[in-house]
Amino acid sequence: MNHLFDYGIILYLFLINTYVFLVMWYDKRQAERKKWRIPEARILMCGVLGGGLGGLLARSLFRHKTRKTKFLFCFLLGVVLDIVLLYLS
Repeated sequence: MNHLFDYGIILYLFLINTYVFLVMWYDKRQAERKKWRIPEARILMCGVLGGGLGGLLARSLFRHKTRKTKFLFCFLLGVVLDIVLLYLS
């Protein structure tokens, strides 16, 4: 395929995973401070759209959202999407 397309996919996956990781960190921080939180739907959607690896890493490092299986499922789905996109590029 086109190399520009390949780099675009890699850049997208890097950015979405970094975003989810940082959002999970921020949400955990806000939870500890008992302040406004990031809506779960936003985190879940970004996880499904390719941010699964960042979400799983943050989930493990920050011990955040570990009791909610929907996060595990969505993040795993996002990892599958990452693998498919990398395979197709």
